[in-house]
Amino acid sequence: MKKSHIVLLVLIAAAVGIIVSMFGDFSTYETFASAAKEPGKKYHVIGVLAKGKQMEYDPVKDPNHFVFYVEDKAGQVNKVIFNGAKPTDIEKSEQVVMMGHMEGDAFRCSKIQMKCPSKYKNDQIAVGNAS
Repeated sequence: MKKSHIVLLVLIAAAVGIIVSMFGDFSTYETFASAAKEPGKKYHVIGVLAKGKQMEYDPVKDPNHFVFYVEDKAGQVNKVIFNGAKPTDIEKSEQVVMMGHMEGDAFRCSKIQMKCPSKYKNDQIAVGNAS
């Protein structure tokens, strides 16, 4: 192989590495406590639906406002506000993955992914309006 080919391959590999590092989303799942440390920053928080807490959704009043409570992997229960319609069968989900940020004492999420228990159903994703 010629030296020019080797240099070209190294430059291409470096360019691909830079592009992946700039645009790749390699985030890990966080807790509500770690998301509260930087309120404006977007985080992925994973947890389970807090069954004992009341969900608030009135499609007649505002079809794009859904409030519910999630217990994260650290055991902290937090209020979650989703600017979108209530996802179908959220009560049946095993886990809820939310992408959003802390705003005061509530977690405002723009995207919800539900991990459903059935092996025959794919994960369901709900996307809300950006606020």
